[in-house]
Amino acid sequence: HFADGAWGGTLPAIYGHEAAGTVVETGRGVEAFTRGDRVVATLIRSCGACSACRDGHEVVCEAQFALDEDSPLRDANGQSLEQGMRIGAFAEEVTIHASQAVGIPGDLPFAEASLLACGVLTGVGAVTNTADVPAGSSAVIIGAGGVGLNAVQGARLRHAKPIIAIDLEPSKLDLARALGASHVVRADASDVAAEVRAACGGRLADFVFVTVGAGSALAQGNELLAPGGTLVLVGMPPSDVRHEIDPGTMASREQRILGSKMGSAQIRRDIPALVAQHAAGSVELAGLVSGRYPLEKINEAMAAVRRGHAIRNVIVFDDSDEGESR
Repeated sequence: HFADGAWGGTLPAIYGHEAAGTVVETGRGVEAFTRGDRVVATLIRSCGACSACRDGHEVVCEAQFALDEDSPLRDANGQSLEQGMRIGAFAEEVTIHASQAVGIPGDLPFAEASLLACGVLTGVGAVTNTADVPAGSSAVIIGAGGVGLNAVQGARLRHAKPIIAIDLEPSKLDLARALGASHVVRADASDVAAEVRAACGGRLADFVFVTVGAGSALAQGNELLAPGGTLVLVGMPPSDVRHEIDPGTMASREQRILGSKMGSAQIRRDIPALVAQHAAGSVELAGLVSGRYPLEKINEAMAAVRRGHAIRNVIVFDDSDEGESR
């Protein structure tokens, strides 16, 4: 989306925001990591001291970092390059703040581990952290992509019932069912609300997670929300997308809207928990990797995503499954 100009930004830039690899060097004052450590690198920089961090909301840390002010990246002529999403992971090496990294075990392949940096963290966290869905609540997930499928996993972990996935792509709906959706609905069905009501015993959903950045998905989310329900905005739409709501109706129905950035995550708590759940067989990772590409084929990888066929295409930097991944 950044490469396509959805959010503006500065060029030239290096993008890539989900990464896993090996520490090759640490800066002054870094004590938590050492050369050779295997880590996931996230876009979340947190100071640990501001009001947001003290309240456990490190995803909206209010501090300014030196890396925010002066990109660590330069081209061959010394021109500054934008460090996209605070990582710039479509590269052999990255320079990040120590707060962005979390250690991972030696038996977790990098390709799968890289998904923990955003897609898994965001989708599962939207359900378990942002919305804190109680067991037995009905949940609709609009969009069965890299984030939406993980919202399905989060809903399953929280024992939501039913779990309804909505998407246009049949293969993604098949995967949503495999990951825990009890019902799947085509987004272009003649009456999506009727299908949700049928699945929910005659009423609409307690929680609706909009995991795609489209105005039509936001509108659909409102239409599927029960009285007392919660609409959770997870997907990041282009900067010019707007959506109107009827505040009187929402107030009278006691409905809520929650924004969810990176699953409201605390990465040193949530990533190890996801790793443990993966090891226990309750969080799927390998099945979310649609393809592995070398850096020179990144345009092919991105084109497949644009066509809507891929969940997550991963860039790897050597020929083995253990190659650093973005």
